[in-house]
Amino acid sequence: MTQPLHPRDLAAHGPVIPVIVIDREADAVPLAQALVAGGVKVLEVTLRTPAGLPAISAIAREVPGAIVGAGTVRNVAELRAARNAGAQFAVSPGFLPEIGQASRDFGLPLLPGVATASEVMAAQAQGFDFLKLFPAVPVGGLSLLKALAGPFPDVAFCPTGGLTPQNAGDFLALPNVLVCGGSWLTPADLVARQDWAGITELARQTASLRPAVKR
Repeated sequence: MTQPLHPRDLAAHGPVIPVIVIDREADAVPLAQALVAGGVKVLEVTLRTPAGLPAISAIAREVPGAIVGAGTVRNVAELRAARNAGAQFAVSPGFLPEIGQASRDFGLPLLPGVATASEVMAAQAQGFDFLKLFPAVPVGGLSLLKALAGPFPDVAFCPTGGLTPQNAGDFLALPNVLVCGGSWLTPADLVARQDWAGITELARQTASLRPAVKR
C-alpha cells in the first residue's frame, strides 16, 4: 500500500502542478503519460466535468509514474468520491473546516484554497501549513504573497489562477512559494487534437522555470 503523502511532498517533484480539465475519459491515460514523460508527475485532475472521477481512476490504475489528485473538491462527498477513485491527494478552491477534518479521517492529503489572511488563519488553526492561493492573480498575486509572508512565516503556498509561463518564475522566486499550479500544460486545443508530444514538450519546459525545488 502506498504511504500517504504529506501535502508539501507535492512540491518535491517539480515547480508546476498542472490543473487538468478532462472532457473525454479516453484522453486521461495518454494525457497523463505525456505529462509524466515530460517530467511532470503530480497531476491535479479537476472535478469540473463528469469525466473527472473516471479519469482519476484510470490514471491511478494505468499510469504508475503519476501522482494523481482531485482538484475542485468542494464538499465532503466529493472528497470521499476522490479517495474512492484512487486520488492520492485533493485540492479545494476554498477552505471549509469539515473538508479539512474529512481529509484527516480519510487519510487523504489536502491542499486547501485560501484568498485572505483570515482564511489562512482558519486553515492554519486546523493544522494546514501548505495552502493554495486561489485565484492567485485576481486576489493580489505577488503583492499579496509578499504581504502574507510577514504574519505567516511558517506557511507556504501554491499560487494557482492566472499563472502563465511568463509570470510563473516570478511567483516561484518568492520564499513562501513551493510550487505553482497552472492550466497551460494541458491546453484544450492540444488535448482536442490528441497532440501528446506537444504536451510532453510543454511539460519539459517547466524544468527551466526554476533550477531546484526549495526545501
